[in-house]
Amino acid sequence: MESISVFEIIKVGIGPSSSHTMGPWNAAAAFIRIIKRERSIEDVQEVFLEFFGSLAKTGIGHGTDIAGMLGLNGEDFRTIDTSKIDEEVDRIKTTQVLNLGGEKEIPFVYGYHLVLNMQKSLEFHPNGMIFRAVFEDGTELIQDFYSVGGGFIMSQEKKSIEKHCVRTLYPCHKSADIQKYCQKLGLDKISDLILMNEESWRSQEETRQEALYIWQQIKECIYKGVNKEGVLPGGLNVSRRAAAINRKLLGDKVYKNIDEWFRLVVDAEENFTNINKWIACFALAVNEENASFGRIITAPTNGASGVIPAVLMYAQAFTPFTSEDDIVRFLLVAGEIGTLFKKNATISAAMGGCQAEVGVSSAMAAAGLTEILGGSVGQVLMAAEIAMEHHLGLTCDPIKGLVQIPCIERNSMGAIKAITAANIALESDPAKARVTLDEVIQTMWETAQAMSDRFKETSEGGLAIAVNVPEC
Repeated sequence: MESISVFEIIKVGIGPSSSHTMGPWNAAAAFIRIIKRERSIEDVQEVFLEFFGSLAKTGIGHGTDIAGMLGLNGEDFRTIDTSKIDEEVDRIKTTQVLNLGGEKEIPFVYGYHLVLNMQKSLEFHPNGMIFRAVFEDGTELIQDFYSVGGGFIMSQEKKSIEKHCVRTLYPCHKSADIQKYCQKLGLDKISDLILMNEESWRSQEETRQEALYIWQQIKECIYKGVNKEGVLPGGLNVSRRAAAINRKLLGDKVYKNIDEWFRLVVDAEENFTNINKWIACFALAVNEENASFGRIITAPTNGASGVIPAVLMYAQAFTPFTSEDDIVRFLLVAGEIGTLFKKNATISAAMGGCQAEVGVSSAMAAAGLTEILGGSVGQVLMAAEIAMEHHLGLTCDPIKGLVQIPCIERNSMGAIKAITAANIALESDPAKARVTLDEVIQTMWETAQAMSDRFKETSEGGLAIAVNVPEC
């Protein structure tokens, strides 16, 4: 088994869904690379894209169709001006012309060249899609892709996908591996072990800078979220709430930029009620941005992108552990816990329900917080176990396929559970724990396999059908 960098789990993304937006976007970009490798963009006459299963059933609400079009159009979700997305999509639909790979204009009719097949699922994975390029000489190139969570993609043959995985010096595929190597090397901090392993991808200084870059992106995302009013797109008429909470908590205090706002938050009145409201505010801010095709930090998915920012922001604002080293350690440990779930279970709601998204992110955040609050190796792993234990069986049943209800509020709950899990672990003896993190990950995977597909991001069960929402 190959290792995964923590920055493949915690990374810059775009809303509203890592599986349904980033995955298809990455797949479209990968298909362009395959065309260039096998033939030439200039030889392409037409391109067809068909989505299946969960990608089709909740595709409109998740922006799957938009991601497919923009990916084929040569756009990069890491750099695209998110305020221009609607304009570019309207142009493609209106002109019926796609600029394939940003290099050649070809005819593209929405509904003909791009289809959401809600009647069929591909056997390999519920998030399946098939790309087909037709060349001038009549030959075709066909490639299947599957969005397997967190923006990761693969083909059924596991070919044609650029791998980001390597073998590290101290491979940690189970929590037992982390304990073994920390003990062997005499390390008191899990982050020290992860920092050494990350050298398989980059230097320690580059790892540190990447973590601080992620933190800056987190702050900017929260700041955008607490300064936007209005109604979220999609037809549910969900109002943004983070801005109102932020305004109420700060009272008459005025700020002009992100640094001034951050200082006001740090200096805000600290009591149990206010701190809890701030945690909710941070999570809501991120997920409201996510629901609006905003740029967020995928951690480990977009639907769960508010948990880690809320917990890390809580640590920065309301604990003494606010150094850059604390930020780096938090993110390294959180990311590594995410890799354990990725390798041994799933981080895809289409495979495992929301326990695979908010549950995993809560476990990640709990571990990261425990690390910087001074927890031992055992306590850090215990915190992750506790957080996931209390998300087991959590379904994914988004109303109208939108990452809004219950997704946005659920991130606030996941953040609170993470902080609670960290506090419990810090006051506990891991040697007396009856359940290990490896056991709870295995249990999560077994629960995912037993869970009805109605509760796996298909919008065919739970709240998605219990609530009568008229079509727009």
